[in-house]
Amino acid sequence: QGYYTRGGGIGESGDFVTSPEISQIFGELIGIWCISEWIATGKPKAFQLVELGPGRGTLTEDILRVFNQLASLLSKCDVSIHLVEVSPKLSEIQALMLTGGKVQSNPEDKSAYMKVVSKTGVPIFWYRDIQDVPPGYSFYLAHEFFDALPIHKFQRTEKGWREVLVDIDPEVPDQLRFVLSPSSTPATENFIQPEETRDHVEVCPDAGVIIQRLACRIEKDGGAALVADYGHDGTKTDTFRGFRNHKLHDVLRAPGTADLTADVDFSYLRKMTQGRTVTLGPIKQREFLKNMGIDLRLQVLLQNSDDTAIREQLLHSYDMLMNPKKMGDCFNFFALLPHHRLAHPDKKQKPESKSTLPPVAGFGELLLK
Repeated sequence: QGYYTRGGGIGESGDFVTSPEISQIFGELIGIWCISEWIATGKPKAFQLVELGPGRGTLTEDILRVFNQLASLLSKCDVSIHLVEVSPKLSEIQALMLTGGKVQSNPEDKSAYMKVVSKTGVPIFWYRDIQDVPPGYSFYLAHEFFDALPIHKFQRTEKGWREVLVDIDPEVPDQLRFVLSPSSTPATENFIQPEETRDHVEVCPDAGVIIQRLACRIEKDGGAALVADYGHDGTKTDTFRGFRNHKLHDVLRAPGTADLTADVDFSYLRKMTQGRTVTLGPIKQREFLKNMGIDLRLQVLLQNSDDTAIREQLLHSYDMLMNPKKMGDCFNFFALLPHHRLAHPDKKQKPESKSTLPPVAGFGELLLK
């Protein structure tokens, strides 16, 4: 009966709207990012684009359009799309969007539960778990994915750390309430770091497990992961909230009918890579998109359109993505890359023979951690 299992309310008519739904430019720039990294690592003969929680499939569709426009560049490369999606309803919506309505799914590959061919002829596979995605050089995308995973909440008290739990309200039997655990819980023992200075902490162990899996895969097979989400670098406290019809919603009311979200703790993700990969960011969405050339792309689209309504829509969506008060500062970009991608040049070399490794698109070099 889960929220996403039944379809999840993405879009204007739903509970929340995401960047790919606002503007085609967002997905196009992420497609360019993947190709830029593919070129920087010597144009391997095949790559997989793996998206975690692909929503309605809009981001993948925009990326596929870029791949199609750059078909001559990718002509010798075997490209495939792999979507990790647990919701039967959403996978149907994705398949219809990406094929233009021709869905015949009978995968010979047992790990995938559905297989289709995109409008542009690229094979697309669906899986319920990241571990089912075949190994290989891959770009992993997680856009507004980690914020939807379940969290543990903890509160510092005079008696030490206590976990915040959900209980039935004895005064109103059909309502839920938050309570503090009477004593320490296994989660308190395992998830609170001894050096923690905050009084309220949210931890998402599922995010830690998934990041570890991505880091292991990138270390072994190459590629990269790009995470875009609400988040902070280990500084925020209570961020757990609900959205229904684009308005804030009490998380304990009518469970399963609203989008629940908590800001992603990027410092926790960085820690969970355990040094297997380099991490870049988090940097603000507006910085990442600016570095990726959003202004240039906007100008081209504006020049190509005589329709006033389309031009207004382009400017409005640009403002939504870039304005610090809207999405520009709320969302962050964070990447995992193999160590050899950013290996420092040999110190003994002459200063003028700097490393020939191209910089990572979208990220300033100062953000290397």
